[in-house]
Amino acid sequence: MTRLVFGFMWLAHFLPLRVIAVIGSVIGSALFWLIRERREVTRVNLRLCFPGMDAKRREKLARDHFRAFVRAFLDRGVLWWAPPERIKRMVRVEGLEHLRALAGEPVIVFAPHFVGFDVTWSRLCFDFPMALMYARQKDALFDRVILSGRSRFGARIFPRQAGAKEAIAALQGGAVYYYLPDLDFGPKRAVFVPFFGVRAATVTGLSYIARSTGAAVVPCVTRMLPGGGYAATLYPAWSAFPSGDDAADARRMNAFIEERVLEMPEQYHWLHKRFKTRPQGEPKFY
Repeated sequence: MTRLVFGFMWLAHFLPLRVIAVIGSVIGSALFWLIRERREVTRVNLRLCFPGMDAKRREKLARDHFRAFVRAFLDRGVLWWAPPERIKRMVRVEGLEHLRALAGEPVIVFAPHFVGFDVTWSRLCFDFPMALMYARQKDALFDRVILSGRSRFGARIFPRQAGAKEAIAALQGGAVYYYLPDLDFGPKRAVFVPFFGVRAATVTGLSYIARSTGAAVVPCVTRMLPGGGYAATLYPAWSAFPSGDDAADARRMNAFIEERVLEMPEQYHWLHKRFKTRPQGEPKFY
């Protein structure tokens, strides 16, 4: 099955982005009904984060997310196999001056899990020495293809199991660290802070790595555009970060994500079990 998926992606990457967008939307609509577990995870997440939203609107949002997620996944075929010039045309980057102004200094690009994050990762690799932590996949072929695609332009890639040590080494070596710390990685090195009003286990790695290296933190959010393509926004580096209070820093991180989610709620990574880890004594959501 994995070979069929990647074979289809390879064929699709020759198509115009607007056509890939249509195909991804159609497949996403079908997978919403075929993948029951992730459909229910998405529904739970949206119910927890948007309790005041009309149930029909939440259901439409869940379907829209599946469409966006699958479209973004198909677009990875372009990132992994298309010529560099096509990738550059694929994404419009705003705020590059915020990174260039920090030339010669350690920089963490804080990139939350919006569906297009891989597009901006590939695009930044053309202009900056980049480093990225990734999660190993259980399927060996899947893992190999993703790793090859993300590292095709010479970036430094290391597994999540390597921990902060590799990230710190990459920053000290002059790389820009592209960091996605907004998933539930369990209770280790995490604090419980609100995410849309629900206490969520939030890793403190952003504060720890910034504190250990003196790195500036530049937030980055990628928006999928209707009809094909993406727009990435790099924001000014955060001031007074880290603050010395890991919980306050984690809350600041989550608050930033909340603001961006409200701008494009269908594009955040709702298939992930964001509230899997619960404070002691609290019931599980999934």
